[in-house]
Amino acid sequence: EDIKADNNQVAGVLYISTGEMVFQVLIKSFHFEKALMEEHFNENYMESDKFPKSSFRGKITNLSSVDFTKQGKYGVIVEGDLNMHDVINKISTKGTIEVVQGGVNATSKFNIVPEDYKITIPGVVRDNIAKTLEVTVDMKYAPVEPK
Repeated sequence: EDIKADNNQVAGVLYISTGEMVFQVLIKSFHFEKALMEEHFNENYMESDKFPKSSFRGKITNLSSVDFTKQGKYGVIVEGDLNMHDVINKISTKGTIEVVQGGVNATSKFNIVPEDYKITIPGVVRDNIAKTLEVTVDMKYAPVEPK
C-alpha cells in the first residue's frame, strides 16, 4: 500500500539575491492517513523525541537562469545538506521556481534512502516499505523587506 505523509508546518527562507535556501521541519508535524503509521513513524523510525527536527541548507546553483522580476516558471538545480535523524548528507536535485504575483513558489521531488540517515526499518515491515522514499517539496515564499 502507498504510505504518504504531509507536513504543512515548514519554516523556510529563500534569498533571491544569492539563491540560498533554508528550511526546517518538525518531524512530529508529519501526518499520515492512519494513526498507527504516524505512531510507528515517530517512535520506531524517526525517533522524533530524540531527533525532533529535519533541515535543509542549500543553494540554487544556476541562479542566473531565474528572473525574479518576471512571472514564470524556471528550472533550477539545488544542492545542499539535508540533515535528518542527526545525519547530514549532501543532495542535488532538480526543481522549479515559479515567480508569481506576490511571491515565489518552489517545488522539487527527490529520493532518499532511510539507511543513509541511520533510520532502521524493522524486519517485520521491511518488505512493506520501499527501500527508496520519494520526498516532495512544495514551498510558497512571500517577500519580506529587510530591516
